Amino acid sequence: MKILLIGSGGREHALAWKLAQSPRCEKLFIAPGNPGTAQCGENVVVDVTDHKAVVDFCRLIGVKFVVVGPEAPLVAGIVDDLKAAGIVAFGPERVAAQLEGSKSYTKEMCREAGVPTAAFARFTEPAPAKDYIRAQGAPIVVKADGLAAGKGVVVAATVAEAEAAIDMMFSGGLGAAGEEVVIEECMVGEEASFFALVDGERALALASAQDHKRVGDGDTGPNTGGMGAYSPAPVVTDAVAARVMAEIIEPTVATMKRRGAPFRGVLFAGLMITAEGPKLIEYNCRFGDPECEVLMPRLQGDLVELLLATAEGRLGDVSVGWSREAALTVVMAARGYPAKPETGTPIRGIEAAEALEGVRVFHAGTKAQPDGSLVASGGRVLAVTALGATVAEAQKRAYDGVARIDWPGGFNRTDIGWRAV
Repeated sequence: MKILLIGSGGREHALAWKLAQSPRCEKLFIAPGNPGTAQCGENVVVDVTDHKAVVDFCRLIGVKFVVVGPEAPLVAGIVDDLKAAGIVAFGPERVAAQLEGSKSYTKEMCREAGVPTAAFARFTEPAPAKDYIRAQGAPIVVKADGLAAGKGVVVAATVAEAEAAIDMMFSGGLGAAGEEVVIEECMVGEEASFFALVDGERALALASAQDHKRVGDGDTGPNTGGMGAYSPAPVVTDAVAARVMAEIIEPTVATMKRRGAPFRGVLFAGLMITAEGPKLIEYNCRFGDPECEVLMPRLQGDLVELLLATAEGRLGDVSVGWSREAALTVVMAARGYPAKPETGTPIRGIEAAEALEGVRVFHAGTKAQPDGSLVASGGRVLAVTALGATVAEAQKRAYDGVARIDWPGGFNRTDIGWRAV
């Protein structure tokens, strides 16, 4: 069948790479894609914010299945519009995508479902929010309610820092995303990411990963969209994974169905593994980035069949297998990220990195020049990924790959995977 993948980042390159391996994939189109996805299929110029244009493209080309990579189109209801046109799509409909699109929606759902999560309060005005912060004390977490491209969470070490976050959000620093804020207790433990496919009624556990959000070594500096990841996360033992499914994922699936908003797609649970057990930090309604870059190399089997079974409500017909190897990815970012990244800087050496055993480089923010050379075009630019018998081996291979890439305009953390290693 002909498949359309929506998105342009490292996550989409990893998905495109895996989708293209499926015997069910006759032709893969990616809108808009990047130079990496162009190696897996055909990049096409379609405005993905214009849902009619996407539907028209699918009808013109004969696309039978659409996989939506990023969150913004899901929250905007692209799956609803594709389904209305009779096109099968992977991802939640608009109302279910509120699990990522609205922090307050998710917190209220958790309260209803009995999902363990941080205590919270919601605010639409700065004064009562600051009163609440002063009463609670620090550390405390301030979150913009809406989508903020990974920049809407401030873990404040002091009351003053939390108040500054309130001022920034309510003054429009994050646009419409900050018109409402959620303030949460600061949970203590180790963070992990957990993924499950959900077809509206059933959930199929996938795998765990651990992301590195802070820009600097030793988890210092501002939060980013993610500077690297590895899978599996040792902190998510079989016993912890069973609790995550029983206490977090399955109650969510049942509650969303009861609300008349059945969730279909991939449920990405950001977890805090506390002394009392796993608790939900937040949900995302798509594969993580850079977590997807470590999940896809470990996934054994046909990704098209897995995603299609999810979209068609027949998860009971499929199973999933994982490599026993670990995977680790190091994000190479443009200087200035996460504030104002320097773009247009030349990148060389990707082929040399991929010549190493077990190493693959996923493109996240690159642009091809007319002469075929590559330049940086975003903040997070490359995800250098490696497999290994252990996290330590995967780490060594990934950093060997990084060393072969000639990009003076970029930087990376040097300690991805430190918790596991």
